[in-house]
Amino acid sequence: MPLEGRNQHQSKGTNMKIGVIGIGNIGGTLARKLSAAGHEVRVANSKGPEGVRSFAQEIGATPVDARGAVEGADLVILSIPFPAVAKLPKDLFDGLPERAPIVDTGNYYPDLRDPHIPELDDGKTESIWVSEQIGRPIIKAFNNILAHSLAELGRPEASPVRIAVAVAGDDAEAKRIVMGIVNEVGFDPVDTGSLAESWRQQPGTPGYCCDYDAETMRNALAEAVPGKAPAIRNQLYDCIGQLSPNPSHADIIHMNRSVHSGN
Repeated sequence: MPLEGRNQHQSKGTNMKIGVIGIGNIGGTLARKLSAAGHEVRVANSKGPEGVRSFAQEIGATPVDARGAVEGADLVILSIPFPAVAKLPKDLFDGLPERAPIVDTGNYYPDLRDPHIPELDDGKTESIWVSEQIGRPIIKAFNNILAHSLAELGRPEASPVRIAVAVAGDDAEAKRIVMGIVNEVGFDPVDTGSLAESWRQQPGTPGYCCDYDAETMRNALAEAVPGKAPAIRNQLYDCIGQLSPNPSHADIIHMNRSVHSGN
């Protein structure tokens, strides 16, 4: 499992056409940051262009529908709940060049947000399932960082303390592009390995949403145990219920880290 850190993958100086499907906490934050960085960003959700127009105007992006987000894109970010992934048009990505990475930021949260998906409950890696649903290879990234961290805690490259984001995928060039984006928005990219290895960054794993630096993230990814994450994810559900009604970011990070201390 190759686990690379900072300064390995750069995309600076190259403005891209980026489509963002889903403008929730993660997708919306990425759209905002990438638009501010000078990329040509198009945003979409299930409500069509009018449903995203106000947000698009706020961040300097273009409001479109899902097909508009994909058409002519150099990179597409898919940031929608898993049930919505299965409902995307099966031909949505047919016209997207093979060289254009599709980044999936999503996570499976059964019993909390999502209905049960039998294949995932039986242990299929989440990103593999997403790839099968859309009929295209994907890069898994931005799924193991909290929305607050993504929005507020990015730091310039070579800062002494920088949060890491795990990136998994099978296409080396697509992964290089995505790792450059991770770096550009303020985080150290850490290579999880192939898409099949992306289970190491799913909810309930030691590297999930803990605000670790690159070295600690590499160690956490390596410490993940196959099949163990779902039980810890469910344990986290219980822990969330024990937090105060308005937990601080530090409280959530402490919870995510401490749940692994006895496992």
